[in-house]
Amino acid sequence: MAKQPENHQDPDTTGHSWDGIEEFNNPLPRWWVWIFYATIIWGIWYTIAYPAWPGIKGATAGYLGFSTRGEVAADINAVNEANAPKNDKLASVELASIADDAELKGYAVSSGAAVFKTWCAQCHGSGAQGFKGYPNLQDDDWLWGGSMEAIHETITIGIRSPDHEDTRINDMGAYGRDELLEKEEIEQVVNYVMSLSGEAKDASLVAAGAVVFEDNCSSCHAEGGVGDQDQGAPNLADAIWLYGGDYDSVKETVYNGRSGVMPNWDTRLSEAQIRAVTTYVHQLGGGE
Repeated sequence: MAKQPENHQDPDTTGHSWDGIEEFNNPLPRWWVWIFYATIIWGIWYTIAYPAWPGIKGATAGYLGFSTRGEVAADINAVNEANAPKNDKLASVELASIADDAELKGYAVSSGAAVFKTWCAQCHGSGAQGFKGYPNLQDDDWLWGGSMEAIHETITIGIRSPDHEDTRINDMGAYGRDELLEKEEIEQVVNYVMSLSGEAKDASLVAAGAVVFEDNCSSCHAEGGVGDQDQGAPNLADAIWLYGGDYDSVKETVYNGRSGVMPNWDTRLSEAQIRAVTTYVHQLGGGE
């Protein structure tokens, strides 16, 4: 014989009805209700014990005095204290001797990478590959020199930085905008410059452009356009271009000039940090 189904009496309803569907008035389990009350009490305690309620000038501090920023600051201070002997050594030794100390160089490269990604990657790229107008630090084409000493000085005092009296300065003149050259002379010298590392747009203007270059440009860029690092004058004969090597880009450079700015970092970075990022940049592959 099949078991007869038991008769169950439906519980009372809440009295609510939606499209003929009524809601049973089933009470919640007691254990669930007590847990719910406990979470309310815990939540109230938490907002009193920890920073929680926003105010005009900040959130309530909480009677436990806990601060996530304070914990981070304490962790940073602990790391700085642990690294203090290494930073003191890094800041005091000769730049050239950093490479002779494997442990110190390893520390400088790793900490310099952190400094670079924090302060330098925005312009030079995360891998230091550069962008248009921002130098590639991986190649061996340096405007002001790629030795440890030269890189250190560039980072310290900047290039055309308005905040450092000893900053590196050598602006590229605006030969068209300031009417230093005639329109024909600009076209001639642009074609000559392009011929140094590739093909000129109009080869018939190259010879005349060489004369214009000798009279107006060679004092900075040197004979043959090979550049002068002491003046920050780029090499125009190596097919590496900061602002582009096509005809229009070179003409724009000659016509309006260039005067990019690199800030000085001696007011924002410590000497150890500057030396660390110097070491990191130098070992990327293009250091002299």
